[in-house]
Amino acid sequence: MQAQGVPLRPSVLEREFNRRYWGRPISLQAVRRWLRGEAIPAQDKLQVLAEWLKVEPQVLRFGEDAVRSVRAAQERWAQLSYAERASLDAFLCLPPEQRRIVQQVIEAFAAAYGDKGAAEPPR
Repeated sequence: MQAQGVPLRPSVLEREFNRRYWGRPISLQAVRRWLRGEAIPAQDKLQVLAEWLKVEPQVLRFGEDAVRSVRAAQERWAQLSYAERASLDAFLCLPPEQRRIVQQVIEAFAAAYGDKGAAEPPR
């Protein structure tokens, strides 16, 4: 709220939210619980808050750090080549006992080569 220039006061949030929300108005007590972290708004209310504050609803629910962490993980998976994705798909089709063997081999390579292998481009 403060990043958008809105004072962090329950009365301001209640008034501005109720102006934008078409459902049943929220109470000042509900807003106080939101601000103290004692309650989380329902999804429809999060949508209204997110549109008003110009942020993603996930940021309001989980925080900016959590959203950044998820994006970083998604970017890492997006960088996989077609061959790497095919290898992962083949791994996922293996029976559990064969998966464990492959996992142990990968962990052995990772332990032996550590970060040295990560710096080299795949061939």
